[in-house]
Amino acid sequence: MPTNGLPTIIPPYLKKGDKVAITCPAKKLPIPMTDAINLLTSWGLEVVLGDTINASYHQFAGDDAFRAADLQRFIDDDSIKAIICARGGYGTIRMVDLVNFGGLTDKPKWLIGFSDITLLHAHIISNYGIACIHGQMPLNIPDASKYSLETLRMALFGEELKYTLPANTCNRQGKANGILVGGNLSLMMAISGSVSDIDYEGKVLFLEDVGEYLYAVDRMLRCLKRAGKLEHLAGLIIGGFTDMKDNDIPFGQTLPEIVMDVVKDYRYPVCFDFPAGHISNNCSLILGQSVYLEVQENQTIIHY
Repeated sequence: MPTNGLPTIIPPYLKKGDKVAITCPAKKLPIPMTDAINLLTSWGLEVVLGDTINASYHQFAGDDAFRAADLQRFIDDDSIKAIICARGGYGTIRMVDLVNFGGLTDKPKWLIGFSDITLLHAHIISNYGIACIHGQMPLNIPDASKYSLETLRMALFGEELKYTLPANTCNRQGKANGILVGGNLSLMMAISGSVSDIDYEGKVLFLEDVGEYLYAVDRMLRCLKRAGKLEHLAGLIIGGFTDMKDNDIPFGQTLPEIVMDVVKDYRYPVCFDFPAGHISNNCSLILGQSVYLEVQENQTIIHY
């Protein structure tokens, strides 16, 4: 199934002995990568650290050109089988256009991350049709649930990912098949109309966010609706919307109420509370790959 007219490319799954790189395309790191190195090594992988891991330039892990060069190095290195982004924060949008992703066409490899890394996921999927992994990052490992880290290992090594979720009274029932796209809502808005933007038609859209005002979430969703991006979805998966804020004068709707009000005119299935986003149990999702979503009365099933 195409993404923006491109065939879906699944990078080779990892095997023991493979090299994986950790780079930092956005905000600088406050802690060493010891936990990530220990975890990845326990999976039988060899870890290569980028120059950005110890770099600092204002709030960033080096200036824009420096961060771009670090990512470029690992894209061009055929011995590196996966690129893991150390953290999000802010900064990816400042360096993405300095990177030549063309090498991934001949030698696709996994790119892993979430939050600010949504921009890289969308850019790679939209322009090259290569699947990516939305999952835990090295900075989050100390606080991550064991299960979420296990789902990352499973995704990287090609083991079956299947999720069965309890029912949510806000869900809208139905079945859907489609390429899974999305990630952080704020970043999906930030790329709108750019070369990194995604074709939403026929897709299953996943969204999460953190620290936003309820009115801002309402505005972003309505912007997507007005742009025609929500009308022809196959399905909608809502992950963690954590640390939501409200004004002194309450907005008047909860997050689920906001979402369902925006998509009330459509008929595709909607699933709430998928365990992914800025939460400890940030389970892995493969973006750019076809996914099956079935929202039933008593449970929701999601698998590839």
